[in-house]
Amino acid sequence: MRTLFVTGGAGFIGGNYVLRCLSQDDALRIINLDLLTYAGNLDTLKSLENNDRHVFVHGDIGDAALVAGLIEEYRPEAIVNFAAESHVDRSIEGPSAFVETNVVGTLNLLQCSLDWWKTLSESHQQSFRFLHVSTDEVYGSLGDTGAFLETTAYAPNSPYAASKASSDHLVRAFHHTYGMPTLTTNCSNNYGPYQFPEKLIPLIVLNALEFKALPVYGDGLQVRDWLFVQDHVDAINSVLAGGKTGEVYNVGGLSERTNLQVVRAICDALDNRLPDPSAGPRRELIEHVTDRPGHDRRYAIDCNKLMTETAWRPSVDFESGLQRTVDWYLENEAWVRRVQDGSYQGERLGLIGT
Repeated sequence: MRTLFVTGGAGFIGGNYVLRCLSQDDALRIINLDLLTYAGNLDTLKSLENNDRHVFVHGDIGDAALVAGLIEEYRPEAIVNFAAESHVDRSIEGPSAFVETNVVGTLNLLQCSLDWWKTLSESHQQSFRFLHVSTDEVYGSLGDTGAFLETTAYAPNSPYAASKASSDHLVRAFHHTYGMPTLTTNCSNNYGPYQFPEKLIPLIVLNALEFKALPVYGDGLQVRDWLFVQDHVDAINSVLAGGKTGEVYNVGGLSERTNLQVVRAICDALDNRLPDPSAGPRRELIEHVTDRPGHDRRYAIDCNKLMTETAWRPSVDFESGLQRTVDWYLENEAWVRRVQDGSYQGERLGLIGT
């Protein structure tokens, strides 16, 4: 049986990765290490409760003894690192947690992996992979044209982006200094099932369901490339299987939209499903608020390298992916309710001095 060691596998992208991989491969076992911070949710993995191919471990990637022990015990053929603090607004309010997890935690994971990798036979060293999941935010902000390439210079503009840039550089250094077979993926904005409702799409869906105000930063014309999470999962596996060690692969959905376009599309989708003539169209709930400090204007991903070197292509266009996402939140009220019972209740984060 093949074994993967996944970190952050109870979060949004990591949880989708674990669920999809185990559903597609009956000969796969996943060791899932997650600290279960506010965005980690075991409810996402509820369908795996009695699955002996899923071994969940509650713990921190910064715990050297724990990480080293798990790697030694389960001897994975690959490590896939999703574990990260990931919300820009939270990084504005408290950057130190992002450095602790995204930089120091990733360094510990790399060091433990390297120590174990050195003990392997030559053939096992060559087949092992360490895949680090990162973000397009490390590249900074684009103008009206162009797209991020894997060779684009790093220019992070938020504490979150800076912490991910630091971890990316560490992964690169461990390959070039020690020869460890690493891979890095830099993805665009993910959306889909199980996303924690501090992020734009689930926040707007849940607010609009209750006819609450729909906050849009600034003029709402910030542009993002939207990637359906299951397409991202498939891209990661394509890189694991066919990517060249030491390389970086950008992963995008080829679906650029302004934030305002996204919010309006969600309003229209909910008006079609759950109209309320007495309340009026949900677009009237849109409220432009003070922009986020240092808000990047545009991200766009060029993922031709990934599509050229592997068979991966994004399979879900934004319109159908958004419809699937809205339907998922409507059909999973219990998951949403349990998430909202926690510390985050849809309040705005990332305001300086408030």
